[in-house]
Amino acid sequence: MAHDHDHEEHGHGGTHGQRHHDHTDLDWSNMAQHLETQAELFTPLYERALAWLGHKQTEPGLIVDAGSGPGVLSCLLAEAFPGARVVAVDGAEPLLDRALARAARLGIADRFGTLAGQLPGVLEELAYPVDLLWASRSLHHLGDQRAGIATFAARLARGGTLALMEGGLQARFLPRDIGIGRPGLQARLDALEEGWFAEMRAGLPDAVAEVEDWPALMASAGLRHTGTRSFLLDLPAPTTDRARAYIAASLGRLRDVFGEHLEPDDRGTLDRLLDPEDAASVHRRADVFVLAAHTVHTAVRTG
Repeated sequence: MAHDHDHEEHGHGGTHGQRHHDHTDLDWSNMAQHLETQAELFTPLYERALAWLGHKQTEPGLIVDAGSGPGVLSCLLAEAFPGARVVAVDGAEPLLDRALARAARLGIADRFGTLAGQLPGVLEELAYPVDLLWASRSLHHLGDQRAGIATFAARLARGGTLALMEGGLQARFLPRDIGIGRPGLQARLDALEEGWFAEMRAGLPDAVAEVEDWPALMASAGLRHTGTRSFLLDLPAPTTDRARAYIAASLGRLRDVFGEHLEPDDRGTLDRLLDPEDAASVHRRADVFVLAAHTVHTAVRTG
């Protein structure tokens, strides 16, 4: 897959006023818990990405998490770089409240702050240049991604790093043949998501079609590309109850969004997978897993 845009993972940076994720229409008190739980499940992947980044990065003084959601990754950044101050930036204040509460529980509140507002313009409110600007799956929610990267780059200190987590592979949960319905259900769901993503991008304010060559876009903003690497989350079958809950929530969201677009056979299969009383459901079957890859691109401001 060219995009890394499964519905359940938009939340980390997906509160910037886009048509399908307008934060005025969502109940963030309910959504926030899902986003938090999901990010916690992906923590091993994030930790490996931050360890790689740490080997390339001198100790930053100021880190900004642009599109932080409930702050799981913001706090991981604070733990990975214990000398840094971290600012979580998001368009939904209820999510930032959860970020602050998490920082307090972890004992890092003294070097943790938040900034509420829409990306990328809200970054103009930062008082100091940024040593590390982390944007995880938030850039693709901006209509003009090239302009967004230019704004990110302008906020960097000389020698500062921009780290974009964009691209990778869609999360997979199911074998190709699950013994019910037609084989290849998840591939067909992926195809529907590709269409959804294109529609979402086209509906964004000031939407600009852009080749998703992230290093080239960073270079166009005057940054020097310093690396690209993908990181794997591999929770094999038989998996944990926590992973099963994530799988069920993810497939449930797909059922809600795409149910009317599915063939009757696929809709029936998905309903069985989501029924806790069905022996073939993801709640009970032994062959479900979580396998996903996220890609991080880094670049440095040299001038």
